[in-house]
Amino acid sequence: MKTELEEISRPSNSSVQLMVNPNLSDFFFWHFHPEFELVYIDGASGTRHVGKHISRFDGSDLVLIGSYIPHLNFDYGVKTPYEKMVVHIRPDFLQAAHTTVPELLAIHELFQLSRYGIAFGESTKELLGKRIKHLHTHSTFELFLELLGILKALMDCPDKVLLHDEPVKNQFTQKDETRLRSVFEFIDGNYQRKLEVREAAELTFLSEAAFCRYFKKMTRLTFTEFVNHYRIDKAKKLLLQDHNVTETCFECGFESLSYFNRTFKKITGENPLAFKKSYRST
Repeated sequence: MKTELEEISRPSNSSVQLMVNPNLSDFFFWHFHPEFELVYIDGASGTRHVGKHISRFDGSDLVLIGSYIPHLNFDYGVKTPYEKMVVHIRPDFLQAAHTTVPELLAIHELFQLSRYGIAFGESTKELLGKRIKHLHTHSTFELFLELLGILKALMDCPDKVLLHDEPVKNQFTQKDETRLRSVFEFIDGNYQRKLEVREAAELTFLSEAAFCRYFKKMTRLTFTEFVNHYRIDKAKKLLLQDHNVTETCFECGFESLSYFNRTFKKITGENPLAFKKSYRST
């Protein structure tokens, strides 16, 4: 398993590192790093987990993640063929250049927004997906110019969505990352059964009360709320694969159909059957 604080090496003559089709689908890689990260994944459906935000993406995803925001590799658990491009951009990229070059102001503003985590919609993915996938074909200087164009287009696009209501403040130490990663791996491997707070607390060497305070401070969700969000994300995937509501409920670890329905509606805004029908009609 890789370390939590990822150290990213790049060519000495470039501000950018590209990773073409890195395959981490078998690894639960919860990590952070000082670089900005632009991720484009095409031909896959999976979980988008950035900071405390957990949601589902279908078919493709395009996300910009700010410096030091913890996130999970987007291809975790994906079993189908897919293409993926990861762009790491130095945190001092352009620095204060926007103060003397007004044309760069939009990119500076985009990096400011990246502190929230940004997901981009279908029109932007269609517009920029191929350009992002072809970044590795450019020389260093051409890559720099092409990346500027892509970043400017991302700022100008109308379908970007902020993943948090406020900038993500990474208060995690490496010790925190190790603790939380062990809890996330535990949830991922056991969400289909009843989970006890005691089990998660033991992984962190904390008492149950101390763990509950710690987990809420770190994620802004209680342990139960976090598990429910994770289970509902899995439930949406099953519903879209044409599983029925009752089957989905119990496969995702819920012990009561009524509680599953209430929780699903609380998190998504609609009940499971309505969610399933809405996707069938699109």
